[in-house]
Amino acid sequence: MLRYLNVLSVLALVGPAIYAYSIKYETMRYSAEIVKLQHSIERENDRMGILRAEWAHLTRPGRVQALADRHLDMQAVSVDQVVKASDLPERAARVDTIGRKLELLGLAEPTFAPNDKKQGATAPASNR
Repeated sequence: MLRYLNVLSVLALVGPAIYAYSIKYETMRYSAEIVKLQHSIERENDRMGILRAEWAHLTRPGRVQALADRHLDMQAVSVDQVVKASDLPERAARVDTIGRKLELLGLAEPTFAPNDKKQGATAPASNR
């Protein structure tokens, strides 16, 4: 009987020790994962900074102006340039093709609801 108690007490001590070590090693694994993720986040932040710098370099006004001068046939605009309203080209009138087709079909006149007072129509029987 005494041996069984000794075996039970050893198991009672070894079981929690194994559980504590498993928690310790799981915590160490999670902390290593956290460090890897932090390094990954830092790398991505560095990449975003590089991309922002590249974008700022590519969109410099002087560079864009040089590209426009080289590749586009545009006239230089001066600050004191003044144009009369009569010199501007006329805007093309907007054409309503659907409205024009409806007029040709005779469907452009306004329509009235059955209970509209303007036409003298009576109210429907269901409303009485």
